[in-house]
Amino acid sequence: MKKRAILAGLLAAPVVGGAVAAEPALLDVRVMAPDTALDVARAALADCRSKGFQVAVAVVDAMGSTQVLLRDRYAGPHTPETARRKAWTAVSFRRDTLGLAQDTGVFTGQAGARQIEGVLMIGGGVPVMVAGSLVGGVGISGGPDGEQDDACARAGIESVRERLELAD
Repeated sequence: MKKRAILAGLLAAPVVGGAVAAEPALLDVRVMAPDTALDVARAALADCRSKGFQVAVAVVDAMGSTQVLLRDRYAGPHTPETARRKAWTAVSFRRDTLGLAQDTGVFTGQAGARQIEGVLMIGGGVPVMVAGSLVGGVGISGGPDGEQDDACARAGIESVRERLELAD
């Protein structure tokens, strides 16, 4: 019995040891600087205002924690939390919520994703990607539909795109 336990331990050691040695002990996570996140939110808010929309804008980091939350003066009371959840969903799934809303409809194979706590599959959440890496997400709530919210979020991201790419 003792020989079997020793043999099993010796056989498992290269697998466990190899897996641990191949992976770094620490991982780097890049996020937008607070001023950059604020600039994204302000630009998104300005884009929505120019179209006549009163919205809330949320910018989250790569882990989904809120960096910035702005609510325009006449945006509904539900819009800050809705914007935050859209941004969080975009980061969590690494996809825009407009596409997720379509891909997770009632009669799709992915409909169950809508049951995950905190997820909001409504257009208006967009991940912020730099050189293929997720650095944050933007969520907008309060426009007339998800497409308009999505467009405002993208305008906010594009306002700092060059700065993000130069920082990479």
